[in-house]
Amino acid sequence: MLKIFAISLSLVVMVTAGVGWWFYQHLNGNIRSVSLDGKGGTEKADAFGRTPINLLVMGSDGRTSKADCRLGGGCSTTGVQSGSNADVQMVVHISADRSNATVMSIPRDTMTRVPACKDSADGRSTAGYYGQINSALQYGPACQVATVHRLTGIPIDHFVKLDFSGVVKMSDAVGGVSVCVDRNVYDTYSHLKLSKGTHTLKGVSALEFVRSRHGFGDGSDLGRTVSQHIFLSAMIRKFKSAGTLTDPGAVYGLADAATKALTVDDGLGSVKKLIALAADLNKVPTQRMTFTTMQTAPDPSNSDRVVVGSGARTLFSTIAHDQSLTTGSGRKSAAAAATAKATPTASPVPASRIAVTVENGTAVNGRALAVATALTDQGFSPATTTANAASPTATTTLTYGTGAKAEATTVAKALGLPAGRLKQGSGSGLTLVIGSDWPSGTGYPAGASSPAPADTAAAVSNAHAQTADQARTCAKVSPYRTVSYRGVPMTPEQAYAAARGKPDSDG
Repeated sequence: MLKIFAISLSLVVMVTAGVGWWFYQHLNGNIRSVSLDGKGGTEKADAFGRTPINLLVMGSDGRTSKADCRLGGGCSTTGVQSGSNADVQMVVHISADRSNATVMSIPRDTMTRVPACKDSADGRSTAGYYGQINSALQYGPACQVATVHRLTGIPIDHFVKLDFSGVVKMSDAVGGVSVCVDRNVYDTYSHLKLSKGTHTLKGVSALEFVRSRHGFGDGSDLGRTVSQHIFLSAMIRKFKSAGTLTDPGAVYGLADAATKALTVDDGLGSVKKLIALAADLNKVPTQRMTFTTMQTAPDPSNSDRVVVGSGARTLFSTIAHDQSLTTGSGRKSAAAAATAKATPTASPVPASRIAVTVENGTAVNGRALAVATALTDQGFSPATTTANAASPTATTTLTYGTGAKAEATTVAKALGLPAGRLKQGSGSGLTLVIGSDWPSGTGYPAGASSPAPADTAAAVSNAHAQTADQARTCAKVSPYRTVSYRGVPMTPEQAYAAARGKPDSDG
């Protein structure tokens, strides 16, 4: 969605060049910006001095205006509310050479560690807690960015935040978005009602589609992330079409709607900065823009929540190390897939079941504690402990006992530790000795070794990966009884049949 925003701003300046100063100032005045205060980390340049871009796109569930109360509901007794949750979270990565991009959704039900934060706008603060990831937005956008950075290890340079009315404005301004559903669907919660086939959605119906979590997949937030990818891919394709770009009035309307709809970090807080970003974003072809969803596993403590699952650390590492999920043709890496098939790996183990003994083999005080804390913050067992190494050591090593290679691999991926630093010992459990080659930080320094080529097969395994050029992909309607109509549990397709008198969303 940010790609659409940014390109529209670039175009409106060009098409209004003669009398564009007033429009330019008007658009600048629309933009709301917030400082990240360095909470998202810092990207590193590649060997040619080029820097990747990582930004967090957030969809807020806040009912902080009358318009959002009307669209989102839930304000009948409370009125306009304060505070919001980030019910949509997408990490958008644009490669350093601008040849490819990855968009990774993080389900809102993910449990993680929220760091200490203070909202610069209202002063609300927290000392940090373990909770649902989307709740971090209650302490400001910078806190949400910091939480995602802590979970994934991916540096986050920028953010874009939209609310309910922002989605409506954008879909209206672009003239509607074409989506497909594979069956009749009626989500009685988001109010989305569509017949099987292709539909053009705008305004409220577009909002109903992107909000629907009971209509698609298994009826959870995981199914919703996939349908959102379908929607955004279609929006990108439409915006790139010649008809959309040749109408100056339509382009200005889209730019005006975009700037009114979003809140950004101060690094993107002007039309000029967004135009610079637009030039980079527009270089990425749709066949090399991959949409994925972070792999999850059920939370052992709460069946309604999820934790980081198998493969997610590989996906995080691939993004953090600026490695593409596609080849130049837009296909998944055949070499990586072949390697994965030729060299089977041990079955992955959930991080929550893995405890590590972290030993400090450096002369820097607190190194073991810093790394151990980083592991528990990423969902590793709270039984993780620290100690001093028996003697100073130059090289960081992770030693694992018999049968514990899978656990060691999970830890290594979480820390960015190369495979060559793992070794089997005679004891039991896992012992990580921090050497002088890792004097600071909680991720093994990239300069200490070159990152391994991306294991594309592992990174996208169970990640619902698709590229933005896949125009014929239909959203999969849930076959389960995920909705209720007149008090009776039903599948979305059954609810559609039962609600014959209710008009379709695009009617």
